[in-house]
Amino acid sequence: MDTKLLLLLAPIALLELAMKGVALFNLRKQERTRGPKLLWALLILFTTAVGWICYFALGRTDEA
Repeated sequence: MDTKLLLLLAPIALLELAMKGVALFNLRKQERTRGPKLLWALLILFTTAVGWICYFALGRTDEA
């Protein structure tokens, strides 16, 4: 693989990994979610950005 391409993709991959971690950490701390926590965890883990974006947009409740 070309070095320039790797240098371009590395920050995107790191951001993806970081956001998955943040989403999973937040999911673990939430007492209640819209839908089963296991389903959200699988969606976050096994999809690309779609999983954590959907979780932050739809899965969390408004409760603090």
